[in-house]
Amino acid sequence: MATEQALWGLDLGGTKIEGVILKSRSHPEIMHRLRIPTEAHKGYEHIIGQVVKLVGMLADASGQKPAYVGIGHPGTLDPNTGAIKNANTTALIGKPFNKDLEKQLGVPVRLANDANCFAVAEAHLGRVPHVLPNAEVVFGVILGTGVGGGWVVHGKVINGRQGIAGEWGHNFLDESGGPCYCGRTGCVETVISGPALERFYEQRTTRHLPLRDIAGRAASGEDEDAVATIDHLIRYFGKAIAVVINIMDPDAIVLGGGVGNIDRLYTDGVAEAKKYLFNPRIDTIFLKPELGDSAGVIGAALL
Repeated sequence: MATEQALWGLDLGGTKIEGVILKSRSHPEIMHRLRIPTEAHKGYEHIIGQVVKLVGMLADASGQKPAYVGIGHPGTLDPNTGAIKNANTTALIGKPFNKDLEKQLGVPVRLANDANCFAVAEAHLGRVPHVLPNAEVVFGVILGTGVGGGWVVHGKVINGRQGIAGEWGHNFLDESGGPCYCGRTGCVETVISGPALERFYEQRTTRHLPLRDIAGRAASGEDEDAVATIDHLIRYFGKAIAVVINIMDPDAIVLGGGVGNIDRLYTDGVAEAKKYLFNPRIDTIFLKPELGDSAGVIGAALL
C-alpha cells in the first residue's frame, strides 16, 4: 500500500502567517506548526516572500518538501479573473496570488478563504463527524468581527461561480444596520457582527464595552441594555440564518467566531430561526466548534 502524503497548510492573516504539516489525511495529527509575521504593510511582494520563507522553515523542520500547499486567506479568489477580491489585506486585491506563489514554490497551490477553511476542518475533524457521521451538507459560520461562512458538501468546499458561496454576511437583513464596507446598507454583518452589537449597546448607553462584557452582563441580568443587545442579536440571527437553511438545508451548522460563543444562540437563536423556516420544525443541528484557532490552518491543509 502506498504511503499517504503529508498535508501542508498555511493560514494567512493580516498580522501573522501560520503553517502546519499534518501527518496524512487519515491520520491528521499536527507534525510541525510554525508562525511568522505577515508584515502586510510592506506590500504584496513581501507577503509572497513571507509565505515562501515559512514553507522553507517547515521544510527544514520536517526534512520534507510539499507536494502541494493549501492556503487560507482573506477575501476570495475570483474564478473568472484569477485575482483576489474582497480582502481586508488590501495588498492582495487584484493579484493572481496562487499563480505567483506557484512560480515561487514550484508546487501546486490551492486557495480558499478563511471561512471555507474553518468549515472544511470542522466538517472533517470537529464535532460534526461524531454527532452526524453521515452529514452531507455542513455550513461553517464565522460570526465575529465580520460575518462569513463556508459550505462543505459531500466533503468538499463549494466556492461557487463567482467565488462568493457562503457569504451570508452580505445578504440584506435590516436597514437599521446602516452602511456596510461593501458599499451596501443593512447587511447581516452590519447588524449582528461583534462591532455592530457593541455599537448597538453604545447607542443605548453612550458607553463602549467589548461584546464579551456585554454578554456577561446580559447573562447575569444586571444590565437591561445588555439584555436588550443580546435579544437584538437573537432576533436578527434567527432571521438571517433561516434564509441560509431555507436555501441549502444543511445537516449541521457550526458557529465559529467570538459572537458564536454566546450560548443563547444555540437555544433561543435556533428557536427564533424556526419562525422563518419553510418547515414546521427545525432539524438542523447547531454545533460549537471544536478545533479553536487551529481550524483555519488545518482546513487549509485539508484543501
